[in-house]
Amino acid sequence: MFRRGKVRGFTLIEIMVVVVIIGILAAWLMPQLVGRADQARVARAKLDIKTLSVTLDLFKVDNGYYPSTEEGLKALVEKPASASHWPEGGYLKGLKSLPKDPWGRPYEYVSPGEGGLPYEVVCYGADGKPGGDGFAADISSATLSE
Repeated sequence: MFRRGKVRGFTLIEIMVVVVIIGILAAWLMPQLVGRADQARVARAKLDIKTLSVTLDLFKVDNGYYPSTEEGLKALVEKPASASHWPEGGYLKGLKSLPKDPWGRPYEYVSPGEGGLPYEVVCYGADGKPGGDGFAADISSATLSE
């Protein structure tokens, strides 16, 4: 047989106090967290471009040239016909395809790059279009090396 004892639950006042405390914490934390995701994406894009630049330099050391614009960054994961030296697994070991920028778009590669540089790797930022300000600004290997 079941006994019915006093079942104690939360009162409306107790629940409201907890909701108010959570609201105060959220109001205090949200301004500090807003924009951090975009800052992290920009930081990741810069790191990816620096990594791709070092890898392109290694490609040049091994083969005597940088990949052409037509070969593009794909030359780091698939051996181009003109490459004389090719490490097993490619230059981006473990990757069967090229990394995408933090917004899910491919990095752009041009050879030769602007200003007499041998190449340029570009991420077009949050908006995916050339130019822009803030988080929509272009991130380029040409400006990272300055």
